[in-house]
Amino acid sequence: MYPQNFRYTKEHEWVNVEGETGTIGITDHAQKELGDIVYVDLPKIGTIAEKGKAIGSVESVKAVSDIYSPVSGEVVAVNDLLSSSPEKLNEDPHGAAWLVKIKLASPAEVADLMSAAEYQQYAGEEQ
Repeated sequence: MYPQNFRYTKEHEWVNVEGETGTIGITDHAQKELGDIVYVDLPKIGTIAEKGKAIGSVESVKAVSDIYSPVSGEVVAVNDLLSSSPEKLNEDPHGAAWLVKIKLASPAEVADLMSAAEYQQYAGEEQ
């Protein structure tokens, strides 16, 4: 259910690291908890993200939730698809509905995050 090559946070974000870039999104668990997503607020390219700090928010019919960066670095891309189609987060949270891409400031931070198996166990226990 959760891609094995991604790393996960307790706040239900994921990061997929390729080279010096980390692609960030929210997990399937998060989108299910939120319900129908109606708006996504993402940072501008060039924003410096800090691990554990909010970089945007997701608004659903139920609530507004902050998005926390699982890694530190500079935002180098944002998913413009979500500004016109925020519901894609409900449909494909681990694929087409990625949120931002960050040039990693400290690749070692990724080692502190959960594996897919650890996250699945964590998300299962939380319900």
